[in-house]
Amino acid sequence: MGNYNQTSTDFILLGLFPSSRTGLFLFILIGFIFLMALVGNLSMILLIFLDIRLHKPMYFLLSQLSLMDLNYISTTVPKMAYDFLFANKSISIIGCGIQSFFFLTMACAEGLLLASMAYDRYVAICFPLHYPIRISRKVCILMITGSWIMGSINSCAHTTYILSIPYCQSRSINHFFCDVTVMLTIACIDTTVYEYTVFLSTTLFLLLPFIGIAFSYGRVLLAVYCMNSAEGKKKAYSTCSTHLTVVSFYYAPFVYTYLRPRFLRTPTEDKVLAVFYIILTPMLNPIIYSLRNKEVIGALRRVTQRISPMKM
Repeated sequence: MGNYNQTSTDFILLGLFPSSRTGLFLFILIGFIFLMALVGNLSMILLIFLDIRLHKPMYFLLSQLSLMDLNYISTTVPKMAYDFLFANKSISIIGCGIQSFFFLTMACAEGLLLASMAYDRYVAICFPLHYPIRISRKVCILMITGSWIMGSINSCAHTTYILSIPYCQSRSINHFFCDVTVMLTIACIDTTVYEYTVFLSTTLFLLLPFIGIAFSYGRVLLAVYCMNSAEGKKKAYSTCSTHLTVVSFYYAPFVYTYLRPRFLRTPTEDKVLAVFYIILTPMLNPIIYSLRNKEVIGALRRVTQRISPMKM
């Protein structure tokens, strides 16, 4: 417990890719996924900005989701790719703190934003006449701002803690990014009390929003079932199924990872689950929302037609 590293303050990220052909294949695959996520989310943001018919609260929230996903995946994947290409797995304690801060901010903010999007759909379907009042532009901005601010405050508290505690001589982090819960395993102090705060944060920013989303969609499905219009049912089911798909990919692995006691977790399992909520979800979100949404597809056609004559 008393062995401190006096020669270096850097951490070593053991990474995701093994030093073999399998590792090279995974590197290429994740690199491709990263590029798809960048193109997809940037395209979604630009599309919502350029097409006036998408200037609605639902799509304003969606543009923020794409912005968060861009920051989310850019926080971890470039460093992971650099480590693999140049065989330099070290990261300074300040670099680790910065990466941890942005990761936690995006993770918490996205969890709250997804809950806001569920509330938006709940009001739109269950209280359509009240929608302009309940989900006004002001309310929409408050929900987005609140997500960013609360995520930042929570992240700042956790990052300050991990930067202030002493670490033992072995500074190897068995992950591909600076995950605070993994960093606790190499701390030279008892972190039991702090682990309860991680559990509390996960409950507040992930579990409770997920329960709220489940409740909202339970009410939505009940309202849809009572609809007389077949077209209205189809549209409502399409919107809800799209959002539920995104929610499932994000919350399930995240909650499963951070609500389990440390002794039940394994490094390999943590890395695989992290790939889902850090790498796959940012790529899938724009694909799911564009392919399952007729308004987005229509906006894409209009913007494409508008740009084509300009090129000619």
